[in-house]
Amino acid sequence: MLSAQQLQIDGRRDDLLPPTSLEARRGELLLVSGDGQDQRTALALALSGRMKPSKGLLSWDNSAKTKKVRAASTLIDAPGVNEPEQHLSVRDLVTEDLSLIPRRYRGALLSKPWLKVNRFEDIAGLWIEQLPADRRLELLTALALADPALDLLVLDSPDRHSANTVDWLPRLEQLAYDAGRPLAVVAVVSALPDNWDGPAAVIGNSVTHTAPAEPAAEPFDDAQEDPEEVLETLQRTAK
Repeated sequence: MLSAQQLQIDGRRDDLLPPTSLEARRGELLLVSGDGQDQRTALALALSGRMKPSKGLLSWDNSAKTKKVRAASTLIDAPGVNEPEQHLSVRDLVTEDLSLIPRRYRGALLSKPWLKVNRFEDIAGLWIEQLPADRRLELLTALALADPALDLLVLDSPDRHSANTVDWLPRLEQLAYDAGRPLAVVAVVSALPDNWDGPAAVIGNSVTHTAPAEPAAEPFDDAQEDPEEVLETLQRTAK
């Protein structure tokens, strides 16, 4: 089970990730909603062990070791971090991703037979940017699961490719509730689907509200946080 207790990531002024708590079990799909893309990506990075939280506790199967969380998980399609480059063909992406599978599991994983076995031959010659949202998600999740050591899938904003939940929700439910390989699946989305009655959480659900203190006199500072610098920080930390 994945457990996050008051997980928080500090920013230069405001929290990059406000305190958030959640749990996700194998055989379960958890949807976590959040308004800002930076917050959604920060949470996805933290839950998959790719970014160290400033405060709070993250554990997988009762182990708080970041190495164990990262080994059991994969981060899928985080914008500006590990989303596939649009100029890649599906065939090239498959070749590239299969080469990252740990050697002990890799065996004879070659792109051509993999594409055939997993029924992606029809899109092998397309560019990533040409893929419909549902096929893109099927491809990225299938590539992730080529590593049999993974038990936790963390997806960053799958709804950004399509406002229609049919294009992403059924696939995630299928992965989570697969009796042959039950996975803990966490999808960080902009908003929960209207008909969703499954496990859910909200970014910032552990924020403690206190009475505002009397502000101390200090020089006026109208500097604003640069979103590009925030994204660069995420990219450097995730690597």
